[in-house]
Amino acid sequence: MRKILLILTLLVSAGQSFAQFKTLKLKKQTFELHNVTGEVIKFQGDKVLRIERDLTAIPFDSTNVEASVDEPHYARLVGLDDFENGTIQVKMYSQLKVPAPYSGIAGFIGLFFHVKEDDSELQGIYVRPKVGRSQNQLSRNHSVQYFAYPDYKFDTLRKIAPFRYEGSAPTALNEWITMRLEINGESAEMFINDMKYSSFVVDKMLGKNKKGYVGLYVDIGTIGHFKDLKVVKRAYKKTQTTVQMNNI
Repeated sequence: MRKILLILTLLVSAGQSFAQFKTLKLKKQTFELHNVTGEVIKFQGDKVLRIERDLTAIPFDSTNVEASVDEPHYARLVGLDDFENGTIQVKMYSQLKVPAPYSGIAGFIGLFFHVKEDDSELQGIYVRPKVGRSQNQLSRNHSVQYFAYPDYKFDTLRKIAPFRYEGSAPTALNEWITMRLEINGESAEMFINDMKYSSFVVDKMLGKNKKGYVGLYVDIGTIGHFKDLKVVKRAYKKTQTTVQMNNI
């Protein structure tokens, strides 16, 4: 009898754990909302997923920005838990919240990958569209960010490897941005819109978890709209760049 009760307790607990995440369906895809609020709406003629960071679930501390950003606040694509190498592409549209919840908001929006089941580890690349076309080059150099949660968030990377995990990309607020990531082994390349060549490269990713879920990311002060998410898995491919890096 005790064994039966234990099994029932575990099943109920697992059901409650799954039920804590609200799900939304956009066309044939289902998304689980992890520390974001969201809805499916009609936007500029299309159905899109609209999400914002849930500041109740993960409070933001303006006196300790590093500790309270680049956290697992995202919409998880359900049904794909083993993405390792391949292509992730999405169309996204970033708006700033008014009034701004924090003076440093920049429209943070992008993609997560290699997300662990319990959200304890993940990797991501996102853009700051507010500065993507700035007339100040230093600001432009901060318009793209790679990070690996939990150990290598943006501020940590700025300190230990300045500008190696940040770069520029011609993005802007209030317009559709097509982001494409090509993930291959320890490297990632980001392509924006119809650019033939990548505008940002991560030649040495830092995440310990090498495969997992894919997600849509927004951070403080961003109203994010997403559509047309496409994920294609591929086998790891040894490239000339890989050979050169191994010889350094």
